[in-house]
Amino acid sequence: MKRIYRVAKPLSIFLAIWVFMISGPHQAMAALVGTERVFDAERVQSARELIHSLMAREDIQAALLREGIDPQEAQARTESLSDAEAVRLAGAIESLPAGGSSALGLVIVASLIVFIVLLVTDIMGYTDVFPFTKRHR
Repeated sequence: MKRIYRVAKPLSIFLAIWVFMISGPHQAMAALVGTERVFDAERVQSARELIHSLMAREDIQAALLREGIDPQEAQARTESLSDAEAVRLAGAIESLPAGGSSALGLVIVASLIVFIVLLVTDIMGYTDVFPFTKRHR
């Protein structure tokens, strides 16, 4: 029995040190993956797909050629965008009006404001613009 203790004691010390050395510096750094990180990855992927699909359109390539830009060079530049730049570019593209300008909306709003002001002043009796308002005399 002493012979077994004599062999087992140094062997157990060696194994304990060996297990400590292996488990110490090579521990896995596990952490929870946040929802924001998952959504950011999906947002980046969808932004890159949008930019890639726009660059593949023939009308976009024709417009680039009209401006003197090589479509392959533009494609290479869009592929080299960082994640934040790609998301920002896709957001700007999605927020732009599709084929129109906001001038029409501005004209409509200004016309409505003028109409309401004239209507109120006509009802109060200061102006005589609309025949459908009744005057209080």
